[in-house]
Amino acid sequence: MALPAAAQEYPHDTVTLVTHSRSGGGTDVFLREMTKYLGKYLGADFVVENVRGGSGAKAMAKLANSPSDGSIFYGTTPTFINTSLLSKPEYTYKDLTGVSNVFLDPQVVYVAADSPFNNLTEVVEAAKASPFDVVFGVTTPGSLDRQVMEKFKALTGVTSPVVTHDGGGELLISVLNGTVALGIGEIQELDAQLRAGEVRLITTYTQDRLDGFPDVPTAMEQGIDLVVNKFRGIAGPAGLPDDIFNKWEAALTAVLQDEEFQEWYSAQSLVPAFMQHEEYNAFLEQFAEDQREFFVTYGIVDG
Repeated sequence: MALPAAAQEYPHDTVTLVTHSRSGGGTDVFLREMTKYLGKYLGADFVVENVRGGSGAKAMAKLANSPSDGSIFYGTTPTFINTSLLSKPEYTYKDLTGVSNVFLDPQVVYVAADSPFNNLTEVVEAAKASPFDVVFGVTTPGSLDRQVMEKFKALTGVTSPVVTHDGGGELLISVLNGTVALGIGEIQELDAQLRAGEVRLITTYTQDRLDGFPDVPTAMEQGIDLVVNKFRGIAGPAGLPDDIFNKWEAALTAVLQDEEFQEWYSAQSLVPAFMQHEEYNAFLEQFAEDQREFFVTYGIVDG
């Protein structure tokens, strides 16, 4: 099959995709799986590089200091916005440019297989009865799931401790070994453990139940008004030329229609949500503004 014209003309044989996630984390898994198929549409090979530290600050710095020539990109999640707002790193999301959004990623609550909890209602009851016996696990301090926990505590009155981790892989280990009672994460991080029966989903922060997990109730069904969609996309260094945007947008549109990739992302309950770069940058700015308002409202930063 002939490559699309955009793929035939891509200016680099190898492209680096940077993630602040550790190997096995949600963004790492998403990027590595997508690049299995993306290469044939973009006409390049891919290397995924894990640049960890500072809840995404080191990864943003690497991108901000890289050439704007289409050779290096960043896997975006809400973390890179939140880290920019909370820790004021030298380089922020404003030093990058959005290329495309790819997915919305449902947030789920999961427990070890032998956990006594079957839903979030039981968790709330136990946490109110004995707060320090029900420890919640999230990923980095700047992550969306950490924000979700603040909203959850405000809505339910739960005061249990929240333990942060370097990423989804570390959080999964803490759930499995009992360091925390439950974790908030993404299905692709848990895929192997779900299939092996080592962890269970007890709630989703989605509007409706997930097709792949029809028996798992939403938080809304349990009287907790929380719906969360985590975005996953691609950003690059500021100043990318239009032809690079065009090639990526064409390639991502094609890869989302690839039947093999569709099979994978449907199994992970990822929701295709493609945005071209102008729309995506507007989306990111609005998301950042909403986050600022949240952090001020909850006393996390000064107004």
